[in-house]
Amino acid sequence: MKIIPVTRDLSLKRSIDQGTKDQRQSVESILQAVRANGDEALRQYTKQFDGVDVSDTLVSEEERKAAYASVTEDTLAIIREAIANIRDFHERQVQQSWMTTKADGTILGQKVTTLDAVGVYVPGGRAAYPSSILMNVVPAQVAGVKRIVMTSPPQKNGKLSDIVLVTAQELGVEEIHKVGGAQAVGALAYGTESIQAVDKIVGPGNIFVALAKQLVFGTVDIDMIAGPSEIAVLADHTGKANYIAADLLSQAEHDPMSSSLLVTNDAALADAVLEEVEKQLQTLPKKEIAKASIDDFGAIYLAESLDDAIEAVNELAAEHLEVHVEQPWEVLAQIRHAGAIFLGEYSSEPVGDYFAGPNHVLPTNGTARFSSPLNVEDFTKKSSIISYSKQAIEQNGEKIAAFARLEDLEAHARAVEIRLEADNGK
Repeated sequence: MKIIPVTRDLSLKRSIDQGTKDQRQSVESILQAVRANGDEALRQYTKQFDGVDVSDTLVSEEERKAAYASVTEDTLAIIREAIANIRDFHERQVQQSWMTTKADGTILGQKVTTLDAVGVYVPGGRAAYPSSILMNVVPAQVAGVKRIVMTSPPQKNGKLSDIVLVTAQELGVEEIHKVGGAQAVGALAYGTESIQAVDKIVGPGNIFVALAKQLVFGTVDIDMIAGPSEIAVLADHTGKANYIAADLLSQAEHDPMSSSLLVTNDAALADAVLEEVEKQLQTLPKKEIAKASIDDFGAIYLAESLDDAIEAVNELAAEHLEVHVEQPWEVLAQIRHAGAIFLGEYSSEPVGDYFAGPNHVLPTNGTARFSSPLNVEDFTKKSSIISYSKQAIEQNGEKIAAFARLEDLEAHARAVEIRLEADNGK
């Protein structure tokens, strides 16, 4: 991690991994096999990639209930409180259908319709990610999705982790399948004998899952193709070096390609954070991952003024932006681009990852310039409503026909004029 002067072009955006040619060909082959052979392909690939024989991918009621035996009451209480927080936040995002009328009898509107079925991919195998379940399932439920299908790769014992099953059970997810990788994405997109196809697939995964989601997009909708995690911290002289260093490392431990950045106008703070990062790094369990991230994609950017620093973080458009300045609420108005904004020194990024309520599925790699966190609206679609009255067509029909002829579409024009002629007795 180096201290670098802020310039107009920060040049920090990383390309999202598009996979190698071999990886793409492998994923294409898997998707074709699942589409052609259904459950048999799922069993073959689960054996090949996960080392597990799964005759039936569907998690049984007995497996769900048994999972509670290893989860403490304290853990359950935390999960339940997190669910309540996340649900409360997302319920405020619900949009309603609307209609408006005009004096000539025209009725225009927008009908909001919930998606019928959504697939939620949850990474698994060697690790468990209950927070991923919460952030993808809750907004879908709030939107009113009737059928939510969860897939996750099995552990070596052929089961899903207890905490994953308990979290899904607490949310009331009824359909859970022990299958992962590109084959799970294929099953959700195309359907198999045991997994009915869905309308949208959400949730993170490795490069094979990401490639599969890219390839099935169009057959189904997807949430996004996310790059490695990233954090930018905006700080002035009031920033606490130990807090900021800890937050930078919280992202660095995700992945060697994660990006942890500090933008400040205070040289003394820059030096202190640099020292504190090295100190805290020594005791991290995932030291090697975090060190690779900090060395390759970490930086401290020194600006001449706080305004320059703010412009820099807007250019970065980071997934997570922490604001450690004397008056964070005054700065908020100047922040234009960020996936999630954490205001004040006590608003550490993990607060948003797990518990506060806003969604942690966020745009990465600068895409916060034009996209938003996963939200309830992602699980709905909108239809326009148009009802023209006789009076409205008489007033506007000739103009509509003329517009059609501007584009040399005579049939369009005649479709309107035939109504005008009928009303005139022709």
